[in-house]
Amino acid sequence: MRNLVRRDDASISLPSLPNQTLPAIDALTAALGIPRDVLASDEEVAYAWQNLPREIQAIPCDLRGELIARMCVAVSTGLFDGAINYAWNATILHLRQRVRAFGLPVVTQILQRDFEEKQLLDQQDSQLLDLCLKLNLITEDGYFFLGQCRDTRNNFSAAHPTIGKINDREFTAFLNRCVRYALSNDSSPKGVDISAFMNALKVSRFSGGQCDVWVERLRATHEAQRELLLGMVHGVYCDPSSPEPVRLNALELAEAIKPEFTEAIRSELISRHSDYLAKGDTVRHSASKQFFERLGLIGLLNEPERHALFAGAVQELWRVHQEMNNFYNEGPFAQRLRSLSESEAIPETIQERFVEVIVSCYLGNGYGVAWSAEPHYEAMIRAFSPRELTFMIGLAASESDLGRVLKYDSNRKKRFIAALSLIDPASLPAKAKAKYERWMRSS
Repeated sequence: MRNLVRRDDASISLPSLPNQTLPAIDALTAALGIPRDVLASDEEVAYAWQNLPREIQAIPCDLRGELIARMCVAVSTGLFDGAINYAWNATILHLRQRVRAFGLPVVTQILQRDFEEKQLLDQQDSQLLDLCLKLNLITEDGYFFLGQCRDTRNNFSAAHPTIGKINDREFTAFLNRCVRYALSNDSSPKGVDISAFMNALKVSRFSGGQCDVWVERLRATHEAQRELLLGMVHGVYCDPSSPEPVRLNALELAEAIKPEFTEAIRSELISRHSDYLAKGDTVRHSASKQFFERLGLIGLLNEPERHALFAGAVQELWRVHQEMNNFYNEGPFAQRLRSLSESEAIPETIQERFVEVIVSCYLGNGYGVAWSAEPHYEAMIRAFSPRELTFMIGLAASESDLGRVLKYDSNRKKRFIAALSLIDPASLPAKAKAKYERWMRSS
């Protein structure tokens, strides 16, 4: 048979079956004195041959090698059992190559046992399918259908005595599954060397483009390993023995890969966080909360933990505001609270205290205002929700600390009106508009 004719990368064209081919089968069976129907009929051969280009063109050009050519020759003569064997061998060889591309040293780390070329070659087909599924080199659907192909090859191909014959439709379905779940997908993920990864993470602070290199390797591997490695990154950050440069490496890496966080990764991180709480490991649990905060993922925490996180930040800001050096120290605490509030809605249980502290700090004290913190206060006031605006105006007219300050301090009263001017009146609830307008008229 002539070679496959490849017109371009998108399609191929097989030569038409010569007029001598099909009659030759009739002559051969007659010469041997065996029934013609022991081989595929002319009609079955014609239909199988007609369907071949559609399947083959889905195979990358570099995989259309010797075994695919032999498969085509077998089909042209009606030897579907031989064609099955060639197609399956091509599939197995490609799956082995995917494992090599993933990295045999990484497979050793994942399996926690020696796995070199010899072990790869010694694996039975079923074991290879199991390994490819574990490494995410094939999908669960692919594992199921390739498993069926393995059974078909074992029972209906020329590799073993057969228990029956298959027709052109069954051969085409077999080939379709080999192509769809193995041969057509030539992009295999590469495994990340876990030892090298952890060594780079923990030895010294990332330099140059070192973090970018590891981010790209994480993106190139499969989701299951990415989930495993990001869980390890979280553990390193939360480890009290980790020095600050190592924690910064973990945080930088997690921030860079955050857009690729799947639900499985998020679930893994929150499970680790919950485990620290369940075990009473307060040090790691506290570090874990900080990890979620720094990544802007506090929405993954439960309501009591979000409340505690905001309440702690509000209390810290208020404590610093009341100290003598507040003008110099207040800015970073205001910035942290702003960052928290911009990453997640304020829990309702802390909203009133949040509003009172932000507004009170914005007004300043008897000696002045912390100018470094002012832009953060203004940003938070502008972002107040309708409920928070109701608290702001209600507290000003109440017997709260804020209300008493506004009652007796004219300078801070002016600052409060300036704070009100930051608000878009359209955001005010109807019940707060009248009080707002009275305040603005008094300016």
